[in-house]
Amino acid sequence: MSANPHATAVQEAIPQLDLAAQYAAIGGEVREAIDRVLASQHFVLGREGSSLEQEIARLCQVQHGIALASGTDALILALRACGVQAGDEVILPPFTFVATGSAVSALGAKPVFADIHPSTYNIDPAELERRVTSRTRAIVVVHLYGLAANMDPIVGFAKGRNLPVIEDNAQAIGAAYKGRPTGSLADVACLSFYPTKNLGAYGDAGMVVTNSAELAARIRTLRNHGQTEKYVSSEPGWNSRLDELQAAILRVKLRHLPAWQRARQSHAAEYTRRLSQVPGVMPPIVPDGYEHVFHQYTIRVEKRDDLHRALSERKIGSAVYYPVPLHLQPIYASLGHRVGDFPHSERAAKEVLSLPMYPELRSDQIARVTDAISEFLRC
Repeated sequence: MSANPHATAVQEAIPQLDLAAQYAAIGGEVREAIDRVLASQHFVLGREGSSLEQEIARLCQVQHGIALASGTDALILALRACGVQAGDEVILPPFTFVATGSAVSALGAKPVFADIHPSTYNIDPAELERRVTSRTRAIVVVHLYGLAANMDPIVGFAKGRNLPVIEDNAQAIGAAYKGRPTGSLADVACLSFYPTKNLGAYGDAGMVVTNSAELAARIRTLRNHGQTEKYVSSEPGWNSRLDELQAAILRVKLRHLPAWQRARQSHAAEYTRRLSQVPGVMPPIVPDGYEHVFHQYTIRVEKRDDLHRALSERKIGSAVYYPVPLHLQPIYASLGHRVGDFPHSERAAKEVLSLPMYPELRSDQIARVTDAISEFLRC
């Protein structure tokens, strides 16, 4: 027998995300939900989807939810419903997943980037005045990593110019800003239920939530081939209907979301307590009045790539979200941006590293991660 009772645990791999652990806990409930749908033989636009729409709208404290096939479709249809057309401009941050920008491009509109605030990674409201033009038709705000953007000045700026604001809430379901939930902070909000999200389906899925009956009705039409009634289409639309199996699975998971959120927040507090004592590490910042749901627990370190490799060598998962800001992506080369145009986004892309984060994470695993980081930075 080993003299060290923890020797085996030290060698255990710690994934950056562990969906298998989640399924082990709720698999029975999920299978019951799937069986319920299979027995109904109703697979599209049925009771499960409409119930999920109501439940998510209630969570976000809005009137309407429209279930869709993906978070990307949610962005595209929200932009379309807000009147964005080919040749228009849409302001958004460059430090985000490419879907935020490609949704704008899918409509033939031009993404106009506004840099982030370096401490929150979210769009800096002070940047908006520099980026708005006579062709601006909307602002997309990303709540990155599970933290809401600073919405009051953004919404105030937009109202003064009669511009709709769209929340990209793919990573921050359940988060709050000054006592209000994300999803209720602007004209319309877009959710992703991609499997890795805090509330994830077993495939692609998404939703739009809004208080506007007009926008909700338009998006319901657009998601179903532009049909205003059966076999009568009033405009070109999409096939973006969330299937009943995914809706049923998400309804099971939604019941667990509050407990999962508390677990993530507890893990984040433990990470921050330990990492605050480590020179050279910037833990996530949570401003007063915000509730962070830690879709990712993301630190900043100057030698990010070296640390990423060192953790991998110790069987500790980590990930970089996102290594190339949108203005430097090949898809947007035609916009003519260069290195240095958005310095806060560029620096974040070089320094951010997301550590293991999921509800089932254990305290001893967090300790092992933080000890490895501390050891690396002492070298």
